[in-house]
Amino acid sequence: MTTLQSIADEIDLSNDHAVAVAAAADSAVLEAISLALEQNLASFHLYDDETTLKQLILTDFPHLTDHPKLTIHHAKGPQQAAKEAVRAVFHNDATVLMKGHIPTAILMKAALNAEYGLRTGKVLSHVAAFEVAGYDRLIFVTDAGMNLEPTLQEKAQIIRNAVHVARSVGVDTPVVAALAAVEVINPAMQATLNAAALMGMNKRGQITDCIVDGPLALDNAISTEAAKHKGIDGDTAGNADILLVPNIEAGNILYKSLVYFSKAKVGGIIAGAKAPIVLTSRADSAESKLFSLAIALRSAAL
Repeated sequence: MTTLQSIADEIDLSNDHAVAVAAAADSAVLEAISLALEQNLASFHLYDDETTLKQLILTDFPHLTDHPKLTIHHAKGPQQAAKEAVRAVFHNDATVLMKGHIPTAILMKAALNAEYGLRTGKVLSHVAAFEVAGYDRLIFVTDAGMNLEPTLQEKAQIIRNAVHVARSVGVDTPVVAALAAVEVINPAMQATLNAAALMGMNKRGQITDCIVDGPLALDNAISTEAAKHKGIDGDTAGNADILLVPNIEAGNILYKSLVYFSKAKVGGIIAGAKAPIVLTSRADSAESKLFSLAIALRSAAL
């Protein structure tokens, strides 16, 4: 079984991976960087006030002082830190962008800058990989962090983004479950209409490298037993790798339920930009930040 740690273990260390970290003067961020350096996953460009950052490293992470894979770049405030970190990725000095102690809005404003940003014309979406105790595979959830009420076309791109991430960590042909409250098409429930349309787009080659099924309720997406009980046939029902949620509220609730009720391990990134973006929150553990970095590095290499 693929685990989040195995994703990190299987990174091709012969590649010259580099991560640009905006506003890196944060203990939780530096702890994740320290873990990544222990595993020799990448080099890091750190953008923040040089004096503050060096003092924090000297006090709390003295083993990182003068580390050959750490480069500190002075930045006057979070806006400049975000701008310079994004520029590093834009100019291919780094392959991954990582959020430090900085508001998401500031980082994303820089990432979407028309001059030096990371726009590709695609929808950006959040993709999270969960390792749930007792479950036989990773479960990817999308989109729990970017798009509020995605349209049908936006959902199609959200699936493509998630498929790219899943394939980058070894899921060759992921099964995508378009989630809804019921398994039948109901004209009064937009999620069921979108699910049916996405399934049709997949069959017609508009969404590739995966199998889309839906509408499916959560139990029928992840449990073959539940699917059989409902009379849902086929190889995909109950075998989902990717759970496409109908909107951000559903995604947020599912994400936090897995973390706080199931104690699942998680790593997540923003996909669809020129480079993966590690956009963790301060509540995320250093381990989750490390797993997010590993997924980003694998995604960037595909």
